[in-house]
Amino acid sequence: MFENPISIIFLVFIVFSFLGYVAEVILCTYEQKKFVNRGFLFGPYCPIYGVGALMILWTLLRYKEDPIIVFIVGVLITASIEYYTSYVLEKIFHNKWWDYSDRRDNINGRICVGNCIAFGVGACATIYVIYPILLYIFSKININTINYIAIVIAILFIIDLIWSITIAYNLRNRLIIAEELKAEKLKMLPIFIEKKFREQLQKIHRPTSRLLKAFPDLKIPFNEELEMIRKWVIKNTNKNKKN
Repeated sequence: MFENPISIIFLVFIVFSFLGYVAEVILCTYEQKKFVNRGFLFGPYCPIYGVGALMILWTLLRYKEDPIIVFIVGVLITASIEYYTSYVLEKIFHNKWWDYSDRRDNINGRICVGNCIAFGVGACATIYVIYPILLYIFSKININTINYIAIVIAILFIIDLIWSITIAYNLRNRLIIAEELKAEKLKMLPIFIEKKFREQLQKIHRPTSRLLKAFPDLKIPFNEELEMIRKWVIKNTNKNKKN
């Protein structure tokens, strides 16, 4: 694989990135019943598929006589790439770009068994079908033409990458600001409750105090709000004792 000119390697990366984009668009459009333009970048390609294809070719071409190894190792390679790409993107950009938490076969919401099996089939298709076809096509094109094509696509790809990262980073900053504002509002919530709902809370003061003492580990879907009410009740109980 890597004995080929860098221009061919890059074009292989781009072709598989494009095929991955097409597969994602078809799958997501089918699931959501409307067109979904998938991908981190603006162009019609998903680089994670290109990276996965290069890793598969680099690792498994030597084992192409054994389809079982190609399938199993292909699953491991692609699953690892998807898992750690999800982790890195989440840490860098402060949000999840995909989430399989609604599927029973997921691992931390980052990968799922069904997709891993599909990627294993894709690894076999990469080794036995797509890559040989690409090599045949490239062999029919003058290397200088291939170089020019690769340079043009590389320039467009780099511009797209820079622009997409800028947009994603701006989104990250907006999310952080939104979380900070939410935190500030949550800090103000006890004051808001005390000002707006003093009478309502006073009406439930005694039974609420008893329940909170009887069930100190009480948890509900609104734990933050519950904790604020708990603190308010304790605060006013202490005030009443002093008075």
